[in-house]
Amino acid sequence: MAFLVDSYEEEPGTETQGSRTVLHLHPAIAPVKVAILPLSRNEKLVPKAREIHQMLLEHFVCQYDDAQSIGRRYRRQDEIGTPLAVTIDFDTVEKDNAVTIRDRDSMEQTRIPVEELIAKVTEKLSG
Repeated sequence: MAFLVDSYEEEPGTETQGSRTVLHLHPAIAPVKVAILPLSRNEKLVPKAREIHQMLLEHFVCQYDDAQSIGRRYRRQDEIGTPLAVTIDFDTVEKDNAVTIRDRDSMEQTRIPVEELIAKVTEKLSG
């Protein structure tokens, strides 16, 4: 209970976005380590997103989510304490085979090749 109370935060919102509820759990105790979020349910994105989900599922506790807008999915993952979100977009399947990793606490987004994904997620979760 102490971890939950200590890690809970409600960040004030802006005019365009409401407040953000975040559970700043340390990655070691977060129940879900990585969320896989395709930009939409588009038939081009879903197969690649499912492939990446299966790849990460072998190494981490993951959750696949494609319901509602990408912003709401990020917020939902922030609320349950998921440290990282991997977003699959049209550039992933049409151009560069790279994904975007979003950090829950800093909301920083980094684009990396799929081939480096497991190593990068491992690094971010252990650091």
